[in-house]
Amino acid sequence: MAEVTTFSSSGEDVITRTIDVQRDFANPLLQDALEDTFDISRTVEQIEKGDYKRIALQFPDELLPHSVPIFKTLKSKIASNRELYVLADTSYGSCCVDEVAAQHVDADALVHYGHACMSQPSRLPVIYVLGKEPLEPSHCVESFLGVLNPSLGYKTVVLKFDVAYAHRSDDVIAGLKSKLSASTRIVHVPISLTVSPSPPGPQHSSSSLQESTTREMTSPEDTIHSETTPEESVILYVGGESLALTNLLLTHGSYEVFSYDPKSSIARLESGRTNKLLMRRYAVVQKARDADVIGILVGTLGVANYLPLITHLRNIIKKAHKKSYTISVGKPNPAKLANFLEIECFVLVACPENSLLDAKEFLRPIITPYELEVALQPTQSWSGRYILDFGQLLREHGDNTEIHSENQKESEPEDLDQPVFSLVTGKYRYAKRYGGTSEPAENGEGDSSAIILRNQEGALSKMDDSAAAQFLHSRTFRGLETRIGEDAPSLLEQGRSGIARGYADDHRNGT
Repeated sequence: MAEVTTFSSSGEDVITRTIDVQRDFANPLLQDALEDTFDISRTVEQIEKGDYKRIALQFPDELLPHSVPIFKTLKSKIASNRELYVLADTSYGSCCVDEVAAQHVDADALVHYGHACMSQPSRLPVIYVLGKEPLEPSHCVESFLGVLNPSLGYKTVVLKFDVAYAHRSDDVIAGLKSKLSASTRIVHVPISLTVSPSPPGPQHSSSSLQESTTREMTSPEDTIHSETTPEESVILYVGGESLALTNLLLTHGSYEVFSYDPKSSIARLESGRTNKLLMRRYAVVQKARDADVIGILVGTLGVANYLPLITHLRNIIKKAHKKSYTISVGKPNPAKLANFLEIECFVLVACPENSLLDAKEFLRPIITPYELEVALQPTQSWSGRYILDFGQLLREHGDNTEIHSENQKESEPEDLDQPVFSLVTGKYRYAKRYGGTSEPAENGEGDSSAIILRNQEGALSKMDDSAAAQFLHSRTFRGLETRIGEDAPSLLEQGRSGIARGYADDHRNGT
């Protein structure tokens, strides 16, 4: 019997261990069900109508087993001069259109399968195939009527759907109209299954920003008349617990929101937890106020207006005398972001459904662009309003930055040495200032910490307002030292030979 020690083993048990694998693959569909579920006829019609030659088919992980049958079916129904390509691994979230992967095959159109965030693409036309989850409209209507309070007398009902249940929207609307009073207005923005890219040019201008009629998550302020108040309106959401529902609660905190989950057939009030969500985000905003070095985390390369938004974020961070770094790491995880220890807070530029990350596992807080706008305000105030749409954020805050800059020039100069009170620690703190307008000191006089030793020859280098260089200068370990000219050269010796299992110089004495 082989001897097994407490602290080590041969590793044989790992190789011989038997693992029970549960197959969780999607069941193959019959041809008729496949063509109906994945809208084969509509997809072929749109491809022929747009005269697309190279089409990318983007699948999420859960639909990959259906990719080959869909590819073969589409290939048999389109012209032979059209090429199809399957995109399996997305660059960022699977809900977003992966224009980066589509450009690798020089595609001129993309078919997106599965759940989608319905963000406006920036380069390619998109054909959405959202799927058709089962939904019983009559039970959905009865469940909503059972939880609504008729004494409140809602004048407007805003109907929202998860994209997988949007195919039954007309039936649900007809059922609500038959049950509600004639004076109640039902507002529903249908989903556009074919979306064209945003026009080229300065996308942040008011003339080029498109209306959000092709998006599902449109704001009630855009669809409800100005005389309607949140107290007289209610939002009904059809879908399960998801990031789309969470974003709906955050962006519509002043409205009552009821949800109906078709899988559990239960309707309930959701807006009761909106305050907890906002309080949690407000705590993250306070941490962002204390951050002096902010990392702009690029989480999308396909959503329209992401480039003007990144430029806008750089400008407001610079005006707040803070340092910004723009980073693109693909899908963010704690291990990737932990490499940037000098960054004290990250702002994630991503689609609405990927903007809110659970930052408990991350070393630094991660906020949204709107939360950064709130954090950089001179006064610590927040009305509870929340914005996730890039275009709306640029429309409302893009011009305010220039106005604030002009007012700041006209007003008295800001005291950069004034301490700032932190709500996180409950103490005053002196913030680091970057990008100041102060002139360099004459005769070499100034802050000695701005001068660092560049190499072993004694050359000096100025850090020039670099947060990364300051952080490296404060670290005790800065990498292996070369020690050029300090150690005498050693004699050349014969090294080991053989393989790792048994080198030639092992066991020389037979032990």
